[in-house]
Amino acid sequence: MLTGKFLLLADLLFNRAHKEFKFTAEIISDNVLPICYFGQDIFTKSKFYLMETKNTDLSSLKIERSQRNSESGSNIKLYKTLGIVFLVIVIILGGYLIFNSIFTSAVDVKLTEAVLQSPSQASASLIASGYVVAQRKAAVASKGTGRLVYLGVVEGDKVKKNEIIAKLEDTDVKAQLEGAKANLELNEAGLTDAKNTYEREKALFKTGSASQSDLDAADAKYKEVLASIDVAKANVDAAEVALENTIIRAPFDGTVLTKDADVGEIVAPFGASINTKGAVVTIADMSSLQVEADVSESNIEKITPDQNCSIILDAYSDYSYPGYVAKIVPTADRTKATVLVKVAFKKYDSRVLPEMSAKVIFLTNAEKKLANEKPVLVVPQTAIVNRGSKQVVYVVKDDKAVEIPITTGQQLGNYVEIKTGISNGDKVIDNLTDKIKDGTKVKVQ
Repeated sequence: MLTGKFLLLADLLFNRAHKEFKFTAEIISDNVLPICYFGQDIFTKSKFYLMETKNTDLSSLKIERSQRNSESGSNIKLYKTLGIVFLVIVIILGGYLIFNSIFTSAVDVKLTEAVLQSPSQASASLIASGYVVAQRKAAVASKGTGRLVYLGVVEGDKVKKNEIIAKLEDTDVKAQLEGAKANLELNEAGLTDAKNTYEREKALFKTGSASQSDLDAADAKYKEVLASIDVAKANVDAAEVALENTIIRAPFDGTVLTKDADVGEIVAPFGASINTKGAVVTIADMSSLQVEADVSESNIEKITPDQNCSIILDAYSDYSYPGYVAKIVPTADRTKATVLVKVAFKKYDSRVLPEMSAKVIFLTNAEKKLANEKPVLVVPQTAIVNRGSKQVVYVVKDDKAVEIPITTGQQLGNYVEIKTGISNGDKVIDNLTDKIKDGTKVKVQ
């Protein structure tokens, strides 16, 4: 057994690279003895030394500082390394997020509009577009040339057949008429003298007092005067017609659609120059309105004469007018591969105007029952998707898809009635896929 006093000297070093703990002591004399190892495992190793203090000069004891300073330097380097690694991770993560937000490709989408449609329109098997056209329409012009001095109508005025709607300057035409009449009177005045001369020469020729040449001369003179009178009468008639041509009349009962000339402008047939007007006004018979629609050649077999139709004007999409197929024009347009179909109104009101755009729904017997139902808000079936337990549509705001829950109604062909969620005119994403979710970046095509 050891005797005497022992002093435990230890200096704890932390070696992070090998993850070991060591206790070391400076050897002062040969009396220093290692007495034990303890606390030794995979992570730590401790070693203690006991030193006999008997007859030992304690002043010679000292602590090694160089190893501790080396230990502090290693700690600083470790902290710097950890800081650099952390900074690099932050930079990489931030760069990824920025790259993902800027360069992630947006999903291409197409929009469709929520519209009001009648059930017959939404479920119809054939719909054609066209325009309202007046079957009787005329650009009214003058047969003569002259300056317009009177215009008695404006747009929207109703006119009757042969009603005077405009006049041209007629001073020169009236002068020609007066000259023609005077020439007629002159020729008629010479007729009496020529006739008397002829009768006298005829009587003298019978008694032998006049020669044949005298009789022939008197006869020629008489016939010449008669011909001159006929020419004068024709000149009078021509002057009267020219005067009538300065008056512009309505060719039929109708409504003035456009005013094409103003008082003071020169009017000439066919608009002979850029400074003249050809027509004064354009009028149409409003009782002859029909919708002219182009139907594809492949669908023309679905249409028959007198087939019932529903006409919906784009200007009044919430109202439909009853109609029927009035005529299928017996020729096709080779450039468009369509056939012109004329659809007449069974009844209509003053809101129907020429050149309005319209849709014609060609009805079957089943669709005819739906023709008078109130229009409903619909979208294509492809614009609706189920997300969980709810049906939704997506609108585009700030180039992102925004999810909107909706309540649907009846199925109408390829369309679905929308009861709540969106309004008429709202644009939603069509042909939805699994890529489209709330917040997805999108690009409208």
